[in-house]
Amino acid sequence: MPSPNAGVRRGGAGPRLVVLHYTAMETAAAALERLCDPTFEVSAHYLVGRDGRLWQLVCERARAWHAGAGAWGAVRDVNSASIGIEIDNSGRAPFAEPAMARLEGLLGGVMARWGIDPEGVIGHADCAPGRKADPGPRFDWRRLAVRGLALGPDPVGERGSDPGGDLGAWLARAGWTAEAPLEARLAAFRARFRPGVEGPAEVADRALLAALPEGPGNDGVIDAGIDGAIDGETARS
Repeated sequence: MPSPNAGVRRGGAGPRLVVLHYTAMETAAAALERLCDPTFEVSAHYLVGRDGRLWQLVCERARAWHAGAGAWGAVRDVNSASIGIEIDNSGRAPFAEPAMARLEGLLGGVMARWGIDPEGVIGHADCAPGRKADPGPRFDWRRLAVRGLALGPDPVGERGSDPGGDLGAWLARAGWTAEAPLEARLAAFRARFRPGVEGPAEVADRALLAALPEGPGNDGVIDAGIDGAIDGETARS
């Protein structure tokens, strides 16, 4: 189902990230219609149905419009540096087993083709904290982590010693560099690595952040695009 909402990756960039989303719509058919409608100017490379059906909407070598304004590490044009995968989920329910199984197979192939390591698989909330929450609290990051398809919660890391230093600096080092309040960046980190934890920053937050790999460096993809998301934001390439 080719979507017209795509373009050329800027600066000759190739994918080095995978960004996971939920559709926040009630059906895959509704999401598919939105992602292929030029009026809405949004797309993704893939849509995974809750029944396990898979649609490719944009060629992996092309730039889909899924991430919008944001950043991850030194990358400021996330769309030019990423593969976007939408998962059929309202944001309120657990992710269906067939969808997760299909996602695992898809991720394995994408990561192998482009040499993307597990730390390159992120959520929309990671690159747009405060503005986006997907794939949300019902997404099973641990399941992907144990299969080597992402980084996920690490209870052992929580018991590490306090490395000291500024929390914002630790968040930025690990990748959370988008222009957003500190509280929003901390919440995005916790959604992945300390699910359910709220309140002021703790020693365990800094300890886990210090144990994470550094976010990606500058590969020339630094221009921030203004692209929308599936929930109807205005989007431009």
